[in-house]
Amino acid sequence: MAAELARCLLEQDKIDLVLCFAPSCQVVEGFRSTFEQVLGMRLDGQLGAIGAAHTYQAMDFRDETFWQLLDDYRVFAVFDEIHHCAGHDPILSNAWGQQILQRLQDQAVFTLALSGTPWRSDDRAIALARYSSPEGQLICDYRYGLREAIADRVCRSPRITLLDNQQVKLTEELATESSVKLFPSITKLLSGSPVTYESLLRHDEVIDQLLRLGCAKLDALRQAKPDAAGLVVATDIEHAYQIEKALLGRGERCSVVTNETPNAQEVINLFRSSNCSWIVAVGMISEGTDIPRLQVCCYLSRIRTELHYRQVLGRILRRTSEVDELAWLFMLAEPTLQGYAERVAEDLPEDLAVLSSVQLSAGVPEGSASGGTDVGEAQMGQVQKPAPSGGVTDCQDVTALDKPSYHISFSPYYRELLLACF
Repeated sequence: MAAELARCLLEQDKIDLVLCFAPSCQVVEGFRSTFEQVLGMRLDGQLGAIGAAHTYQAMDFRDETFWQLLDDYRVFAVFDEIHHCAGHDPILSNAWGQQILQRLQDQAVFTLALSGTPWRSDDRAIALARYSSPEGQLICDYRYGLREAIADRVCRSPRITLLDNQQVKLTEELATESSVKLFPSITKLLSGSPVTYESLLRHDEVIDQLLRLGCAKLDALRQAKPDAAGLVVATDIEHAYQIEKALLGRGERCSVVTNETPNAQEVINLFRSSNCSWIVAVGMISEGTDIPRLQVCCYLSRIRTELHYRQVLGRILRRTSEVDELAWLFMLAEPTLQGYAERVAEDLPEDLAVLSSVQLSAGVPEGSASGGTDVGEAQMGQVQKPAPSGGVTDCQDVTALDKPSYHISFSPYYRELLLACF
């Protein structure tokens, strides 16, 4: 859409140059290739190009000659995932927001700010955005939501499956004695015991069961669409290789990409056009990375912000043919994530679209000069079935010698809760 808009502005002789900014190198490359295809002109910033595309980080390293372009030419500035850039004024902005306010906001002839998740995890204002006063309600000039994209056959309709267990056993061992507690759900386990959500994500049985669901669904999808693929979002590098081992044990082909992977972007590009079934990622395939053949996701990240959750879900929604109208995401029945899943049908949840009174008032928030990155009606059916392994697995969470150690085991019966948001 941004490229088509640029084409129209050029044809109407309203602009001379196009500058695009995005939060990652992958998205920048996507801008360059798409704009060059639509405009028939280069966007590499070299002599004869129609413009350039840069990361937000790169703005700090542009010299005055670069910024002089906005005085000498009619520039159309495009900002992708604008929620990374915070603030309405230099005092309340982060570093990227400051650059936009000082260098671009009043200098560019036209600006286009895009975001699929127009809010920030720290509840700060978004650069270039407008908010009502005194309510602090985000004012969007135009919304193209998931509902419209599904109706237009641009996006797939998400099907989110939550995995639960009806009898989780927690064994506590201390010195010569032990005690056993039974929990009827993962929610009850997390709220009534020392067990953490992250420790569950590392449990071999949990990994195996989520992969069982993901692999079964992907196998079925590949019958009609042989290049369909799956994404597993891992918590860290060690976790990613634990998941890789589990996938290989199931006879699946997979790739692993992390921030320590040599030539990580090349690995992603090769996977994009290959027939490999799965890719396991830590932070590399979440925002803006376009791999349209991804249709299944297993969410095993410890990050539980709605922004990150929706960004991950977006990786499997890009539709490519008439036979891929559904996308499937599998995750544990953790209450925070379940709440996010039930809100997917809301393009802009009301509680996220409103700034707090603190953010609307004057004052310098802690860390205001930092960089721009963030920390990251349902139809319900219930299915009960035994796990293929049928076994009970012990696990983890061993603390110091003078403290109790905990072992988790699961019954062979799992519950699957399907949320059909559209």
